[in-house]
Amino acid sequence: MKNIRNFCIIAHIDHGKSTLADRLLDFTGSVTEREKKDQLLDSMDIERERGITIKSHAIQMEYFHQGEKYVFNLIDTPGHVDFSYEVSRSIAACEGALLVVDAAQSIQAQTISNLYLALENDLEIIPVLNKVDLPSANPEEVTDDIVGLLGCDSEDVIPASAKTGLGIKSILEAIISKVPCPKGDLNSPLQALIFDSIYNPFRGVETYFRVINGEIKKGDKVKFLATGKDYNVDDVGLLKLKQEPKNSVSAGDVGYLITGIKEASEVKVGDTIVSSKSINTPAIDGFEEVKPMVFAGIYPVDTEDYEELRSSMEKLQLNDASLVFIPESSAALGFGFRCGFLGMLHLEIIQERLEREFGMPVITTVPNVSYQAYIKKNPQEIIPVNNPSDLPDPSYLDRVEEPYIKASIITKSDFVGNIMSLCIEKRGVITNQSYLTPERVELTFDMPLAEIVFDFYDRLKTVSKGYASFDYSPIGLRSSKLVKVDILLNGNQVDALSALIHADNAYNIGKKMCEKLRELIPRQQFDIPVQAAIGAKIISRETIKALRKDVTAKCYGGDISRKRKLLEKQKKGKKKMRQIGSVEIPQEAFMAVLKLND
Repeated sequence: MKNIRNFCIIAHIDHGKSTLADRLLDFTGSVTEREKKDQLLDSMDIERERGITIKSHAIQMEYFHQGEKYVFNLIDTPGHVDFSYEVSRSIAACEGALLVVDAAQSIQAQTISNLYLALENDLEIIPVLNKVDLPSANPEEVTDDIVGLLGCDSEDVIPASAKTGLGIKSILEAIISKVPCPKGDLNSPLQALIFDSIYNPFRGVETYFRVINGEIKKGDKVKFLATGKDYNVDDVGLLKLKQEPKNSVSAGDVGYLITGIKEASEVKVGDTIVSSKSINTPAIDGFEEVKPMVFAGIYPVDTEDYEELRSSMEKLQLNDASLVFIPESSAALGFGFRCGFLGMLHLEIIQERLEREFGMPVITTVPNVSYQAYIKKNPQEIIPVNNPSDLPDPSYLDRVEEPYIKASIITKSDFVGNIMSLCIEKRGVITNQSYLTPERVELTFDMPLAEIVFDFYDRLKTVSKGYASFDYSPIGLRSSKLVKVDILLNGNQVDALSALIHADNAYNIGKKMCEKLRELIPRQQFDIPVQAAIGAKIISRETIKALRKDVTAKCYGGDISRKRKLLEKQKKGKKKMRQIGSVEIPQEAFMAVLKLND
């Protein structure tokens, strides 16, 4: 065990984590020339297309140093704030972390956020200054920033270039000397932490775990503490580039386990695996629960595919434990699921993965956040509002509380004015402004989570020309004046388009929604009124004009009453059509609400 090192790589988006992982694999000879490719650990098509890491990936490497063989278990983690849960799971399975900072971009918001996460778990931090070969790199200044953040010496910061391979040897030597070996006991009863799992259609659920104490052998009987079920170990092994079966995996190591589980719900990330024989082995604590930030409904395009969608979501949840869902129904869309996501990018990725990996096209409703309502009759009772339709009648309502966040934005000093205007527009209150260097400022705001759900991140990048980095953490609930804005099509309420909005913005947003829907909904044979309403009060209206046939074309000459008769007949037909006609709403209309400012 003294020669095992478990570590992860943490950094902001695009600071070179995956490229550094590629170089470490090359240097330790873990991949052959044939297997080499860029972003080797990013196995999903979406990851390669977008150039981002979505899933954390575990891989084992072997390295010889001063005549001794060392085993490295590396977990490459995502950098985007929406996948921070993946990072927290990786950190729970490690003793050390490489903190990668881009020498051109310096420390960004997500770097600081991930660093605090690692320090809370008592991980040994090795700072790496990446991309020092770039012409725009500023190594001396960025090294000072890292020293200021970590309180380490400037000699501890390793200059490297993942592209050219510079500094890789120093990084490996620092891992050996600084990262502590695992502290487990080989002779204690088995205790292993599940940090990930994937679904294999042929072999069932493959569980990825880290052994804390004892060992797990092929043919053993093990128990998952969360479900209390016993399983036989059919296959166990190590996570190299391809899975490598072994007879046993012992304390300190990371491996995979196949027990023939077919039900996705039986494997929970953060669960503890113990031996069926030992009765009193405690669960491993310190694993945080996922907190969804954004809620949206996901419905199958064809209502008959509901069960198939459920099965697809369960399999996807195995691979992405931060996805939370419960069944719900909508008058407009039938049966579907209310899903919790960590952010808008997470929602987009889940929707794309359902379509690609499971062939399930879905309709996504307007995302919102979770509120708490209190009624006058019983002010102590909390009514959770995950969906605008859950909001009690305004006449019974005492108050509504909405979640607030502490937002941290790091930017160049030139863009402070623009960013402040954006945050104030989004109901933000500035709480702190500190200059990290004469050029770089950290702004801290308290603002409602609902305001950042839609387009905040995109607009922040626009007003700062891409230089602002953003991170947030929840700070609890505050009372707010919220109203429910309903959309009516042809007099019928469309519950999937309802939204809870602050009273000051309700009129403006209702008007924009009506205008947007007028453009997107195809014209019918009859006039369609599109209305926005708060309770019984209509606050905005647009009309989608009818496609009209010229019924008077055949009248040439003669008395005007002939034309009038035909027009009256047409009018009656249109009226009847409007009473029985139904309006199809295209998928773009549901998502258009998110892009009201375009």
